[in-house]
Amino acid sequence: MPIAWAEVGIFLTSLFVEVTDMQMCFGEGPDFGGGHNFSEGCDRCTRRQGDGRPLMLYGRPLAEKIGEEVAAGVRRLKERGVTPHLAVILVGDNPSSITYVRMKRNACSRLGLGFSLFHLSEVTTSEELAEKINLLNQDPLVHGILLQHPLPRHIDSVAAFARIAPEKDVDGVGAANFGHLSMGLTAYATATPAAIIDILDYYRLPIEGRHAVVIGRSPILGRPVAMMLLQRNATVTICHSHTVNLPAVVQTADIVVAALGKPRFVQGEWLKPLAVVVDAGYNPGNIGDVDFASCASLASAITPVPGGVGPVTIANLIRNTVRAAEKAAGKAAGARGVHLP
Repeated sequence: MPIAWAEVGIFLTSLFVEVTDMQMCFGEGPDFGGGHNFSEGCDRCTRRQGDGRPLMLYGRPLAEKIGEEVAAGVRRLKERGVTPHLAVILVGDNPSSITYVRMKRNACSRLGLGFSLFHLSEVTTSEELAEKINLLNQDPLVHGILLQHPLPRHIDSVAAFARIAPEKDVDGVGAANFGHLSMGLTAYATATPAAIIDILDYYRLPIEGRHAVVIGRSPILGRPVAMMLLQRNATVTICHSHTVNLPAVVQTADIVVAALGKPRFVQGEWLKPLAVVVDAGYNPGNIGDVDFASCASLASAITPVPGGVGPVTIANLIRNTVRAAEKAAGKAAGARGVHLP
């Protein structure tokens, strides 16, 4: 497959700008040595940078790290004659969804995975969608299935997500995977919530004992990230459209996760000083759910949009697809009585 050098150039340029924009932390005391990038995290980093700016929680460095793991996994699988394959179903022509699908296609191409797109009409019925999912469930060459959301209103999204075979639900949106996740059992964690936790860990921002306020209760974002934070011993409050005095609730949060799909909704005046702000929203015009300018004036750390949660979400999705392919290859080898290293 020919390399899209223009896309590679844009990617490397954006990575260079992000990395060179990081400031150095030279905290106090011998434990800090000669200083380190803010991306490596430390106690002092969480109290805002020396020039008063918040720590920027860029997702690209972590996505690159995950990409290295994925590429190694793809190489091992190809040595066994297996190419991990992601199938994406897109219903309708939502512009944001089209953008996300293109990014996923590019990531698969860059890391050596197979990719198939099934672009269905806006008027596709729930029955027609279920039939397509069933066909992909039965295809042994497809290891991961992603049903791009949001879906048209006339489709029962919960039933559609549940239709995906759990072993191929690499976006972790089905009821089976969510149930396992909620019980602390092994599951494919929903890609975006997992990305949020991964970013907090990558930048060494503490979760245990903190009060996390999640704004949004969707079954594929707000609820699963709340469960993940709870499992990490955070005290979690989920807010939604019926929450009374939302700004007052947000002001109690050490960690704020915005996941409601409304541009620039969360205002800086709502924040507790030095709160950590994770913006999981993506709206037309590259706008998140957080009013970045006002929130950055108080936050100790904040994700940008774009360039924050998004790259890690895609990396997690691809990593889950490779893991699904590894499990399928191991199962097939076991059925043949073959031992794989």
